[in-house]
Amino acid sequence: MKSNLKKSLPLILLATFCFFDLGLAADSQVPFRVGSKKFTESLILGEMVTLLAEGRGVPAIHHAQLGGSRILWDALRKGDIDVYPEYTGTLTREILAREGLRSEEEVRRSISGFGILMSRPLGFNNTYALGMKEDAADRLGIGTISDLRRHPRLKFGFSNEFMNRRDGWPGLRRAYRLPQENARGLEHELAYVGLQSGAIQVIDLYSTDAEIVYYHLRILKDDLHFFPAYDAVLLYRPDLVRRWPQGVAAMLGLEGKISESSMIEMNERAKIEKIPAGRVAASFLRKEIGVRAQAVDESWVQRVVLRTREHLSLVAISLGAAIAFSIPLGILAARYSKQGQIILGAVGMIQTVPSLALLVFMIPLLGIGSAPAIAALFLYSLLPIVRSTHSGLKNIPADLRESAEALGLPRFNRLRTIELPLASPAILSGIKTSAVINVGTATLGALIGAGGYGQPILTGIRLDDMGLILEGALPAAALALAVQGVFDLAERYLVPKGLRPAPE
Repeated sequence: MKSNLKKSLPLILLATFCFFDLGLAADSQVPFRVGSKKFTESLILGEMVTLLAEGRGVPAIHHAQLGGSRILWDALRKGDIDVYPEYTGTLTREILAREGLRSEEEVRRSISGFGILMSRPLGFNNTYALGMKEDAADRLGIGTISDLRRHPRLKFGFSNEFMNRRDGWPGLRRAYRLPQENARGLEHELAYVGLQSGAIQVIDLYSTDAEIVYYHLRILKDDLHFFPAYDAVLLYRPDLVRRWPQGVAAMLGLEGKISESSMIEMNERAKIEKIPAGRVAASFLRKEIGVRAQAVDESWVQRVVLRTREHLSLVAISLGAAIAFSIPLGILAARYSKQGQIILGAVGMIQTVPSLALLVFMIPLLGIGSAPAIAALFLYSLLPIVRSTHSGLKNIPADLRESAEALGLPRFNRLRTIELPLASPAILSGIKTSAVINVGTATLGALIGAGGYGQPILTGIRLDDMGLILEGALPAAALALAVQGVFDLAERYLVPKGLRPAPE
């Protein structure tokens, strides 16, 4: 049995990679690919575009909650997505800030140089703003952003993107000469929680946020007119017009059709009432535009099955590749001391890179979706397996090595029949460690469109819905335990009987 498993392992890994490659090339017809940022309004707009394309018989896919503006912009330029909703203020103050653009036509001409087209405004302006609790603002006499200068001890909590944008905190602080130095970065949705608890007193807002009324917030007047207009538009690739002209015509039907009050109402239904964004988008299209659209709601079971399949794919491919790559590296590290230190140092250095940063680094090379997530997970899985293989081989008693050499066995045969079996407990221990780390880290893949259990976690954070967070967290924990159990079972067949740990 043990021999059959060892012989089958290379074939299993090869089949896994072949399946992955076939999956990537299965559909030669590129669908209508829509992207959206990881906040409710962008998600609703992305759903609208997707439903409009599907209503014209166009196969469409929505890569939802991909991250911030830069990730979407780079994905659009690279061709990983075809269209996504953006704001003119973000284009003029952040993405194209160095060009000093002012008018809509200047923006349109500038982005055409990048091979990107822009729709006319969709009808509403979702500008940045600062806000605080109404009662706190009354108590302190704060009505404008300039008034904040009189209260240097106020605690600010801004979205991570706002903390680093040119049209965000750095520029705002300079323009208003604000003395506060304690601004902290956090997820936009969590800022409202911090505001309610009193941990922070001032946050950044989008002017169409449903929470403004719900939490009784005061929008501070931008008395120096720092923030530009953020008119919602659609950015899309010219080749989309050639591939799916009917889909482009349908989505451009949104131009000038979404009022600010309508957008606030939709955000409220999705964020406060927790109605799925697809249903909110479909309802607007039917009532306001007269387009028959029907969002498909997945059941809890369907969602869990889909996310499990996505998560297993990420883990199986990346871990299988790491095992196939790491064991030979560990053997080389054990056999050649100087080269071994370089190998161990390199894989150790990879492990120190923050997981989110590594995912973002992969996007320019591999785009969005499962490929960059698999590559990042593969790199994170190397260290435990390489190190355990190295230590397992190094810790083989000298008398056993000498006995193997005395038998006159060739070096490869010694490695295969004696050294690797003796090191197998340590190697399997490293594989189990990598597997558990891999399952947990794979949840971050949802940030770049890879799906998996991270998708409901992200949605739960966005909606402040603990049920959705647990929908992703609990299956991820169960999968980690199941994977460890599989390798515990494999240990009974792959590790020589005398080397197995004694049962407790």
